[in-house]
Amino acid sequence: MIKFIDLFCGLGGFRVALEHWGCECVFSSDIDKYARETYKMNFGEYPTGDITQIDEKDIPDHDILCAGFPCQPFSIGGKRLGFEDTRGTLFFDVLRILKEKRPRAFFLENVAGLCNHDGGNTIETIVNCLKEIDYVPIFRVINAKDVGYPQNRARWYCVGFDKKKFPHITEEFQFKFPENKPLKYTLDSLIEGSASSDYTVTNTCKDNILTHVKAFENSTRFDSNHILIANEVRKSRCNFRCDGISPCLTAKMGTGGNNVPVVVKDMRKLTERECLRIMGYPDTYQIKENFHQSYKQIGNSVIVPIVKDISEEIVKILKADE
Repeated sequence: MIKFIDLFCGLGGFRVALEHWGCECVFSSDIDKYARETYKMNFGEYPTGDITQIDEKDIPDHDILCAGFPCQPFSIGGKRLGFEDTRGTLFFDVLRILKEKRPRAFFLENVAGLCNHDGGNTIETIVNCLKEIDYVPIFRVINAKDVGYPQNRARWYCVGFDKKKFPHITEEFQFKFPENKPLKYTLDSLIEGSASSDYTVTNTCKDNILTHVKAFENSTRFDSNHILIANEVRKSRCNFRCDGISPCLTAKMGTGGNNVPVVVKDMRKLTERECLRIMGYPDTYQIKENFHQSYKQIGNSVIVPIVKDISEEIVKILKADE
């Protein structure tokens, strides 16, 4: 059985995807206590805590390292681009584990802005460091709405393979990332008919939406065939969508205020269940309701179906090598 580890695991989106293909999780880690509680609720085990405090030698052997690591600036000053330049960042912890445990493959995810962060120095450092420890990294920025899933969410996905174990995989290797395709379903099918009064927006939020909504309804972007969603609601401005695609769900949803998208016709926030569906989690997934930390966890998560599509190809390559 193919084994994997789940670093910066959050809700466990990587785990949901990899377990779908019959893989076994042998280690998980996250520093956020609320995320660990949600993980325990769904997978029956608490992830270990701060990865920076865990000796890489103590991590079980595994075939795939999965990590949606936070992006932090590297202190490189445009000089050396190597392993040592990442010290003090969480990416360094990914590197030291890869270097020690030598899994056959890795699967990383991050924000799309990683590619132009610090004028391109950050992505160059990441790629060069992975090559330095004899892995072949292959990456692509993918927006969920372009590959069949109804959320405007662009993310950087990077897979990599041990050069010594897979000599035929080079930088020119045509890894099968998800291809552009029409939506498999729309946001409308994920929205419930109603929600409890706990999700009703404040009068201030309602007034702000009403201030701006008429102008949108009179624009060419308005489509009465889809549910109208408002987000980033402010007195001075408000964003709207009614194209069957959700705005990007972000960790800011956990800060309260008006950062959770609003179903305009009901003047209520999206529920946690609806947000989980937008992220591709099954309805069997459990999470605390009407809790700001739950929204934060969802906004920090991965799009499960995309991770599932990509991990299927990784698993195929590993199984072909057995």
